[in-house]
Amino acid sequence: MGHDHDHDHDHPHHDATSPDAPWKHDGVRVVPGNQLDDNVPSTPGMDRKAAINFARVGAQKLWAGTVTIDADAKTGAHHHGPLESVIYVVKGRARMRWGDKLEFTAEAGPGDFIYVPPYVPHQEINASPTETLECVLCRSDGQAVAVNLDIEPVEKPEQVLWIDPTHPAGGV
Repeated sequence: MGHDHDHDHDHPHHDATSPDAPWKHDGVRVVPGNQLDDNVPSTPGMDRKAAINFARVGAQKLWAGTVTIDADAKTGAHHHGPLESVIYVVKGRARMRWGDKLEFTAEAGPGDFIYVPPYVPHQEINASPTETLECVLCRSDGQAVAVNLDIEPVEKPEQVLWIDPTHPAGGV
């Protein structure tokens, strides 16, 4: 099957070996895992490191990095303003609490993704008394927005099973 097209081939072709080749230094960036930036606000018992942000790679709309939470440690209640967050659990057991009184809870394990919408009050908890929780964290802005909240949590949060529209409860 032939391929016809109507544009000419007089557009410039760049020499990729040229020191001023487009995209060479402004294209794809690899940030080695052992070169993450630990100059990130953290909570006692938590170790956050930035991989992708404006300062490191010029990212305009994303922040990505890692977070390690010690056994039995947790954050205070907070939200991330207008930002959306995604947490990917690499190792360990994450317990999330959320709501105006942190009245809802759900857990996630290795391979699970957690989505946190804008302005939702939440708390991240390492559900294991012995194992470190390791996660990859992505946010929808280059700024690391965190608003701490003074919340009196409910005593026993309601367990919420995560069900998405394509996989309803009791489905086949």
